[in-house]
Amino acid sequence: MKVLVMNGPNINMVGIREPDVYGKKDFNMLLTEIKKQADSLNIEVEMFQSNSEGAIIDCIQNAHNKFDGIVINPGAYTHYSYAISDAIKAISVPVIEVHLSNIHAREQFRRTSVTAEGCIGQISGMGFDSYMLALKYFASK
Repeated sequence: MKVLVMNGPNINMVGIREPDVYGKKDFNMLLTEIKKQADSLNIEVEMFQSNSEGAIIDCIQNAHNKFDGIVINPGAYTHYSYAISDAIKAISVPVIEVHLSNIHAREQFRRTSVTAEGCIGQISGMGFDSYMLALKYFASK
């Protein structure tokens, strides 16, 4: 099992950016926890982060036929990137969208996900555990 974990804009600022919303654990801690969880589930994991929409799209397209699953936190692109949504829909790899915060309990604009419609599911509001739950799902398949 090989899973790509993708993070979009500002996720690299976790622990610094709005710790009351996103928590105090930093991005390196997130990557460490993902790797630890993946190892415990016998999942080979590759991680990617970019603040650039085009780089995220390129990464999704390059994942086609190379991964068994993708876990993506598109960051703010969640709410308006039809290009990322189209890239997700264009590949045959199942994708789970994750969010650290509960996007449905935040500002109105954050409650809409245009990227989720191409995904097999969405997990939000569970902090770092959102990623861990997505990995557990893939491990069970």
